[in-house]
Order: sequence, then C-alpha cells, then structure tokens
Amino acid sequence: MSRTLTAAPLTAAAFAPYGEVIELSGAPDKMINQGLCGRHHDLARLDFADGRAGISLFDAKARHFPCPVEMVERHPEGSQAFIPVNNVPMLVVVAEDANGTPVNLRAFLSAPGQSINLHRNTWHGVLTPIGAPGLYAVVDRIGDGANLEEFWFDEPFVVTEP
Repeated sequence: MSRTLTAAPLTAAAFAPYGEVIELSGAPDKMINQGLCGRHHDLARLDFADGRAGISLFDAKARHFPCPVEMVERHPEGSQAFIPVNNVPMLVVVAEDANGTPVNLRAFLSAPGQSINLHRNTWHGVLTPIGAPGLYAVVDRIGDGANLEEFWFDEPFVVTEP
C-alpha cells in the first residue's frame, strides 16, 4: 500500500518554508562586464555549521511519474543547492519536522530555469530528474563529521504529476 502526493508547480512562496527557489525574476540588481551581463545577486542563503562550501556535479538517472518516495534525508550541518545544468525538470519532495520525524510531505515540480536551495536540516527526497537524465551543479557543505540523516517510510508515498 502507498500514500499519494500530487506534485505542484514550484513557486517561491510555496517553497519558502523549506528553502529558496533560485530563478530570474525582474531586472538584474546591477549590470557588470561592461554592461553586457546582468547580475541577479545573492539569490540563496548558504548556511554551514562548519566546513566550507563546495561545488560538485551530480549525474542522476531519469525517473518518471508516478514516482515512489521511500525515504527522505536531511543535512543538519549545511544547506544544499541544486542547479540543473541541462534544464531537466526535477521533482522536489520536502517535509516538515516533528521531533526528528518528517511530516506533511509536499511535492513540487520545477520548471526550466528553476533551481533550489534547501535550508539546513530540511527533510527532502533524493535528486529526481523527471523524464530524462539530469546533470546538476550542487553547492553544499564539505567538511568533517556526519551531515546526513535518512528516514525510511514504513509505507512509501507515490507522487503523481500535476
């Protein structure tokens, strides 16, 4: 048996409790590079207890709807940003925390041009490109000590398309 979630479009307002949606919105904060490049400045809050920010590339296999969610994870020592390199939409599953247990799961589907930054200690599903393999630049904490907690559901969730 499984529980069903329907993915919603990813919006900054709906995602705000879990992190930031990183996307172009409005005019650039300033023009740089001889006026040929608009800088949209400081779009996500990177937050690390210790260590340093690192940039990695993640090469993820395609998933499809309906998409099972058997577990979520969180990173208590640092935020984590996912920036699609090849514009493949991603399914983003997040949850609130109730004394160490993920509750009230929500599912979002990104649009081309959208990236996310998950706040430190936010329960979230694994990287899930939808429809095609996805390549992502990931900005997260590099440092000593455990920075991963997993929670496996007794009964999985199944996410359906919007």
